[in-house]
Amino acid sequence: MIRAVDHINIVVRDLERSVRFYTDLLGFRLAREATLEGAWIDRIVGLEGVKGRVAYVVAPAGEPRIELLAYDAPVGVDPVDNRRANTVGLRHIALQVDDIAAMTAKLRAAGVTVFSDPVKVPAGVVKHDAGEKTLVYFLDPDGVILELAQYR
Repeated sequence: MIRAVDHINIVVRDLERSVRFYTDLLGFRLAREATLEGAWIDRIVGLEGVKGRVAYVVAPAGEPRIELLAYDAPVGVDPVDNRRANTVGLRHIALQVDDIAAMTAKLRAAGVTVFSDPVKVPAGVVKHDAGEKTLVYFLDPDGVILELAQYR
């Protein structure tokens, strides 16, 4: 039986840039960093000659952590379709905020691609115990879709 979500992995081009984005802009805390190489990681990910660097960041409220992983070798591809909300596969991570308008303004001021102004989910679409839900999508530096979610 699954007990919990341990972490969410995002492969990034520039580890330092991504750590700054998630910590300085979004408010995550850098928890730890490591270098990954050797037969053990090759076996896990199904690639040969893996050399990578990883940073784990954690939201202020805690786990699960996000694993930011930069592959120095072998270098992967950057599929543009990952930036589209309807592409099959893991598509976004939702981040809960207290003030979605202020966070959206902060993202825009930093030059982040934001899909829209915050949008209130119509009453009756999904009933949430936490109340009314407002959402907005945006992109991280590598084009990964992230979502802000506010409950009132």
